[in-house]
Amino acid sequence: MKSMILAAVAASTLALSGCQSVDRNVAIPAGIGALGGAAIGAGITGNARGALIGAAVGGAGGALVGAATNRPGQCVYRDGRGQRYYADCPAGY
Repeated sequence: MKSMILAAVAASTLALSGCQSVDRNVAIPAGIGALGGAAIGAGITGNARGALIGAAVGGAGGALVGAATNRPGQCVYRDGRGQRYYADCPAGY
């Protein structure tokens, strides 16, 4: 059962990473997060539901990490109103 779940998650990951509209810096971390989350969820709960929940949480987390690292040389700042914005990092950073 676990091998079927992992195969389904792997196939989904390949399908996602094959899309040309998805940025590679987001799709690959999302796929890795989904695979890891599915393995952990299946290992902890021992059923498909846990694997699916783990894959969803891991995929979302991986996508967030990938999107955050998508701007080399750019840092995230907050203005006086709390709004986030990106600008060049200080020299030597």
